[in-house]
Amino acid sequence: MPALPAPLTQAPVAAVPLTTPPPGIVNPAQAVLSLNARYGKDLPVINSGLVWRVYSDRPDETGAFKLMREDRGATPNIVLPPGSYVVYVSLGLVSAVRPVTLKSDTDRESFVLPAGGLRIEGRVGTSMIPPNQISFSIYKGSQFEGSERAPLVPSVTAGDVLLLPEGTYYIISNYGDANSVVRSDIRVQASKLTDVTISHRAAVITLKLVSDKGGEALANTAWSVLTPGGDVVKESIGAFPRVILAEGEYRAIAKNEGKVFERGFKVVNGVDGEIEVVAH
Repeated sequence: MPALPAPLTQAPVAAVPLTTPPPGIVNPAQAVLSLNARYGKDLPVINSGLVWRVYSDRPDETGAFKLMREDRGATPNIVLPPGSYVVYVSLGLVSAVRPVTLKSDTDRESFVLPAGGLRIEGRVGTSMIPPNQISFSIYKGSQFEGSERAPLVPSVTAGDVLLLPEGTYYIISNYGDANSVVRSDIRVQASKLTDVTISHRAAVITLKLVSDKGGEALANTAWSVLTPGGDVVKESIGAFPRVILAEGEYRAIAKNEGKVFERGFKVVNGVDGEIEVVAH
């Protein structure tokens, strides 16, 4: 399993300017907070993607905790007046908080952020599914735990690196917007990048209603794709609707100018095709 790469660049935000005194010169009215974070106690120092925030340890008159400093460095040295503060650090969806008390010297604080990377792609056979045709939702725990829960991350783009706390998750992958859905349990390890390939057994089907076989498609046609049991899989309107369907058997129902036409068809994994329904 490859080492975790640098996380995705996060949008910059305005930070309070910091002033680090030259080596050997310490203002007795100031203290230095020296920070770093690791993936685990005996794991490497995290060298990018961190967001550090230092807050006052007491709320102001509005009840909010004042942000004193913000830094996005890997190992920042933050200069502050002696006193008590709350330090917050995040990496992706992993974060930690710790109270600190600074005196007129250097306080070194090391945090543990057991984060791992997750990168997902979808395939049909040996062909990669274009990112704009597939979506992934991430849930905490296993799909077999049985309890209903909201997604931890409702939408992940194929190929992006998502930083998550170490642990077990499951992915719901939707290829298209019909019935090609795959569920997969995965394990994320601290400091590692987990690459997941989700295989869908499906194909892209184009529907057309024609007056004669091989003829021009009729416009303003309302379509329904049904399972053999009569359940509606997809509905659309148009001359050439395109639908991504899981492999299996279906019936296409076409309605045009008050008349109804239908045809049964079969979807074979990875075999895209065109289904003609003849209007007679």
